[in-house]
Amino acid sequence: MIKKINSKKELTNGAFRDVPYMGVIWVVAEAMKLGYYNGHPAWANLGQGQPEIGEIEGAPERIKSFDIESQDQAYGGLGGLHELREEIAAHYNRLYRKNKASKYTGDNVSVAMGGRLILTRIFAALDKVRLGYKTPDYTAYEDMMKYHQGRIHPVHIATVEKNGFEIPSAAFPGVIKKHQLNAYLLSNPCNPTGNVIEGDALKTYVETASKLNCTLILDEFYSHFIFENRKPGKEPVSAARYIDDVNTSPVLLIDGLTKSFRYPGWRIGWAIGPKKMIENLNRAASAIDGGPSQPITRAALQVLDKPYADKETIALRKVFSKKRNLMIEALTKAGIQCLAQGKGTFYLWGNISKLPKPINTAEPFFFEALKYNVMTVPGYFFDIQPGKKKKTKSDFNQWVRFSFGPPQENMVAGLERLTQMISSFSKKKKL
Repeated sequence: MIKKINSKKELTNGAFRDVPYMGVIWVVAEAMKLGYYNGHPAWANLGQGQPEIGEIEGAPERIKSFDIESQDQAYGGLGGLHELREEIAAHYNRLYRKNKASKYTGDNVSVAMGGRLILTRIFAALDKVRLGYKTPDYTAYEDMMKYHQGRIHPVHIATVEKNGFEIPSAAFPGVIKKHQLNAYLLSNPCNPTGNVIEGDALKTYVETASKLNCTLILDEFYSHFIFENRKPGKEPVSAARYIDDVNTSPVLLIDGLTKSFRYPGWRIGWAIGPKKMIENLNRAASAIDGGPSQPITRAALQVLDKPYADKETIALRKVFSKKRNLMIEALTKAGIQCLAQGKGTFYLWGNISKLPKPINTAEPFFFEALKYNVMTVPGYFFDIQPGKKKKTKSDFNQWVRFSFGPPQENMVAGLERLTQMISSFSKKKKL
């Protein structure tokens, strides 16, 4: 049906539809109404989706300048600078495939200006498929599924808290068969829960995908944020460790410099997988974005240099582990239950159902926290429901995502204010 523009509001918006904010962006937009701006010293953004970007203990010095070579003034390749693609492949081979005969090469890598752009290429390249997903998961998946519903059929797979809101590996083959899935998409480590599928469980996922010819699309943007029993994890987690043949196993991995290397403003993301899949992603790029920036992809070579990369990622696990422990302690003391299985990312998935009314549901909690200059993300944003406008009956209305991405001092200040807020409602309840 052709849209008719009648009202003044519609005339103002012209032929545009009202595009909804993604969760974190909505949070920022609401805070800006109260005077927030990026870096405002009086605010604590415990909803932020980026790690702190400054100097941290034990990490190499932040890269603050780079040279632009004459050839970088021209258009580059659709899949990114050849040298960077080779460096990314070498990075994976070094970390995960030392004893494997099958190795990644630059032909297995597609680089784009950010993870969401890589996802956009992937969704554009998918055929008419049944795409499985679970909730809660990364908010951006929802609109991407919605945009392609004429071709992609999203299939929601229910999960439960006791399994960390993931499909147990033993059940994964049965889920694919039951729902006749051609592909399955998830973030691992998971945004927002922090749950990590690793070891034999992750190996089962990879082997199942190959056996049942179900394309496994793993968003591994938090691959280096791994923690063990309140301590820094020893190493990153990636399905690349369990892939047999990199060109025949239907597993596509997504990562970038945004999270694990703390360069979100560089907008460097990539997909690594079978050559044929990567070729199709690059073809999709020809119509979507035309390929990434030459100068910034050349600068990215410095970040993935082995000594720099290892020093950075080891340091971030130590620093963020300390912040994570402080946040767990503060939230638990305040009456918020953190998901027990969460051991990755820089988020805690908190259940607020035990708090006094009305702040025992996510939206009232969010708006009350704004009064204390603290930002959080309501859990219902991660309840992916392609095509549905309202989530009044979301299973995650009593969950909140808390970020320990900010610098420690700012994070602690935010937690202290939340504690004061909760305490004020507890006193009202007693009265």
